[in-house]
Amino acid sequence: MMKNISRTVLLIVLAIFICCVLYPALLWGVGKIFFPFQAGGSVVYGPGKKPVGSELIAQPFTQDQYFQPRPSAASYNAAASASAALAASNYALRSRVANTLGPIVRYKSGPRAGQLVALDIEHWFQKDTFGGAPSIVSQWAAAHGSLAQAWVSADSGHVRYVNKWAASHPLDVAQFVKQNPGTPKPGAVDFAVAFFTSFSKENPGKFPGIVSQAGAAVAEIGPINQGTDIQSTFFDQWRQDNPDVDLIAVPGDMVTTSASGLDPHITFENAEFQLDRVASTWAQLSHRDQTQVREQIRRILEANAFSPLRGLAGDKMVNVLKVNIQLQRQFRPVM
Repeated sequence: MMKNISRTVLLIVLAIFICCVLYPALLWGVGKIFFPFQAGGSVVYGPGKKPVGSELIAQPFTQDQYFQPRPSAASYNAAASASAALAASNYALRSRVANTLGPIVRYKSGPRAGQLVALDIEHWFQKDTFGGAPSIVSQWAAAHGSLAQAWVSADSGHVRYVNKWAASHPLDVAQFVKQNPGTPKPGAVDFAVAFFTSFSKENPGKFPGIVSQAGAAVAEIGPINQGTDIQSTFFDQWRQDNPDVDLIAVPGDMVTTSASGLDPHITFENAEFQLDRVASTWAQLSHRDQTQVREQIRRILEANAFSPLRGLAGDKMVNVLKVNIQLQRQFRPVM
């Protein structure tokens, strides 16, 4: 009896040693010796040799000089997973897609084939007529109050701008309080629709955006009638006013969301769609020729492109973080 027990205990101890000590130690040793970068978490370092992320984990890039990753339903949280199963009729989905497409989509056919629609969106916006009725911004805010509120809450500068408006428009504030007795002490977000309605009357054909930030600690907000804010925010309305325009289809990973934060790559085709925007912005920031900058960035993309399993598992891909770090190193603004 004791002999069988001792053998059983020995087998248990041996199994624990192999599975919990020897095998993990073997994997750790192989990783450290043959795959030190991957075993260390694939950490990427930026200027000053500071860690800025991992090649395995997506993170948001919103500035125009960077390539932007696939949208994430989990808000780029690597520890989470989520779904964004919004219907095509849901304006939250339409707005998110429009924000991506406005500055980059191109005409497919006609006399302007291959050209960006961005300038035409701006010209249409400046006429301040949507669906045959005036005041594009006011119509947008009235129809999509949640998006107007999201604009206000998205940035502290927006909140300050709306609060400044409220202080200078006491009659509008009093009217809002009268019409909304359930909100006796409204804040900037509550004023969103009223603010945009008033702004549209006072600034026809314009939208609040960054007008100057050079040498200032805080970006200055004011009326604008061109730029990526206009192209993004009002692309969907422009499309509704121009339903017969033939546009080039975009890669699916530009507009469909990833269910997790572990999606750090975009297709090479996606990167090509973003190339003109990225090149134009870096050319302005670094005071270089846009054509040369574009060619240099294309070479960076080519150098970082790879095909999973030699093309068996999908199209060419690029790692967004790696590419953006290289752009930052190569095109730092000349002061």
